Amino acid sequence: MSSNTEEGEVIRVSKKGQATIPKELRERFGIETPGKVLIHEEDGKIVVEPLPSVEEMQGVHAGRYEKGVVLDHLQKMKEKDEQLEYEHDERLERQQ
Repeated sequence: MSSNTEEGEVIRVSKKGQATIPKELRERFGIETPGKVLIHEEDGKIVVEPLPSVEEMQGVHAGRYEKGVVLDHLQKMKEKDEQLEYEHDERLERQQ
């Protein structure tokens, strides 16, 4: 549930610390779901930034890294995410 104010939108934070980025903002800033964002503190505020897609990373960083380094890094991140998701599902099944 959310509500609009002059300075932005108020959203609820769950007991797990999860907050949903409103659809309008996700679409405006190209945040894919499921996906990842970069979150950090800046000038005493929490900042959420979209992470570029694999395709965008290739274009943005073309020539900056050795060929394949960015893709290798993103592939490792994807594999780690899949492993964590698998482990999470396994824990849920054991609890049933």
